[in-house]
Amino acid sequence: MTRPSRRGVLFGSAAAGLGAIAALGIESLTSSTAPAGASEPLHGQDIIPFYGEHQAGISTSPQAHATYIALTLREGLDRASLQRLLRLLTDDAARLTQGRSALADTEPELGTLPARLTVTFGFGPKLVELAGSSAAAVQPLPKFSIDRLEARWNDGDLLIHVASDDSLTVSHAQRMLLKDARRFASVKWIQTGFRRARGSEASGTTMRNLFGQVDGTVNPSPETPDFDDLVWNSDGSTTVVIRRIQMDVDTWDELDRSGREFSVGRTLSNGAPTTGTEEHDEPDFEATNALGFTVIPAQAHIRRARSENTSERIFRRGYNYDDQPTGDEISNSGLIFVSYQKSVAKQYTPMQQRLADLDALNQWTTPIGSAVFLIPPGCLEGGYIGENLFSA
Repeated sequence: MTRPSRRGVLFGSAAAGLGAIAALGIESLTSSTAPAGASEPLHGQDIIPFYGEHQAGISTSPQAHATYIALTLREGLDRASLQRLLRLLTDDAARLTQGRSALADTEPELGTLPARLTVTFGFGPKLVELAGSSAAAVQPLPKFSIDRLEARWNDGDLLIHVASDDSLTVSHAQRMLLKDARRFASVKWIQTGFRRARGSEASGTTMRNLFGQVDGTVNPSPETPDFDDLVWNSDGSTTVVIRRIQMDVDTWDELDRSGREFSVGRTLSNGAPTTGTEEHDEPDFEATNALGFTVIPAQAHIRRARSENTSERIFRRGYNYDDQPTGDEISNSGLIFVSYQKSVAKQYTPMQQRLADLDALNQWTTPIGSAVFLIPPGCLEGGYIGENLFSA
């Protein structure tokens, strides 16, 4: 009997291996390393500057993915330790947003594509007071009649808002920043939200919530005097309100289209007021129909949100959330409502009170989380976020 040669055995094994790879559907090594097409638009290297007068992530055009993390400071944390934490977070946030690895990054390859990554920090009352400043402007909101708040979504000492057009980038940055903070603070809550993917629609298009509504039409435009007057304090700071709004999409589905538009005061097709044809048409709150009833009723959402006092306005920058349903639910969805304003008491609270008193959407929406934070101004390279509070 003739024995197979060593060369034949090796060749046969290699052939068998290639056959197994082919059977698994794995592409050849040459095809897996082929460069992307020259015409393919890539956004991974898009960078938003970190340092400046204001923190990025507020007037920045909203990214597709966002995570809001509230931390609780550990007991016994002193002022000096807090400063060390803020220096560490600032340094790593500055690195990550520019596509560079964090100082103790064990997976630096995950940080090379920032995709417009921004990291924004907010301070709750306890942190502001520990820094030696007054926390009067960031106290919890008053209790509204529509609130059904759950402790797991409320308040916090330190907010870290991470946003990018790439969800892997968000995840990596979140992990790096939480590693920085773990000796100083623990996680209280994390809320993850999304919008349309970048490139799905024209930049600047108003987002839609999971009711299908155009959400946030009336919003001051960044980089205008109007925006500056409503959002930025003289030191470059602002305040943020984060409300977790549970939306009963299952029963909303049972309402016919005209009923949905009646409740909001806008058409579902393009967000135009029901007295107009285009999204940004000014609503006519005096217009009546053939029966003499106002076209936009008193309880319509856009009427309740509007004030004759033009200073009672906010800048909205919310995100949708969609969690796992339980029981017989089809959905467990809602809105991470995020608003920025100079003064919570003078701008946000009056608007929210009007909505709580009479808003048709209250039948399908329930606030289950609420938090208020001071957003300190930005900083210069070599400085850290919040340093102005320690020198006040």
